[in-house]
Amino acid sequence: MRLHELMPPAGAKQAPKRKGRGIGSGLGKTAGRGHKGQLARSGGGKGPAFEGGQTPLQRRLPKRGFTNIFKKEYAIIKVGDLNRFDEGTEVTPDVLISSGMVKKVKDGLKVLGDGELTKPLTVRAHSFSRSAEEKIKAAGGKVEVI
Repeated sequence: MRLHELMPPAGAKQAPKRKGRGIGSGLGKTAGRGHKGQLARSGGGKGPAFEGGQTPLQRRLPKRGFTNIFKKEYAIIKVGDLNRFDEGTEVTPDVLISSGMVKKVKDGLKVLGDGELTKPLTVRAHSFSRSAEEKIKAAGGKVEVI
């Protein structure tokens, strides 16, 4: 069998109904739509969002989203980035701002545990991840929550 010899099985293909093509077709004049009424008109019928007169879902839902006004937004620093400080340095939010590592302390400073710390430092911040706390203590440093 070759590609040009492929054919659909008998009866699989039907000619489309030719609506509105005369009385002899059985679908002439009103083309199977009946007389008058909403469904007889072009563009007639309800849209996909119509719910029988009930307020549609897209009007029941809020349009502007939701913002939690109590959400805390922390300035974030990684443990691995603290290696640039000398041993025994006390790392505070002010020190990080002056060194350019943090632009602005929003609702606080949070230290995350990405990277490795090789120097003993005293880190003062508003919040620590558990892994960050462990890594700072393992390097011989101290953790102080402000």
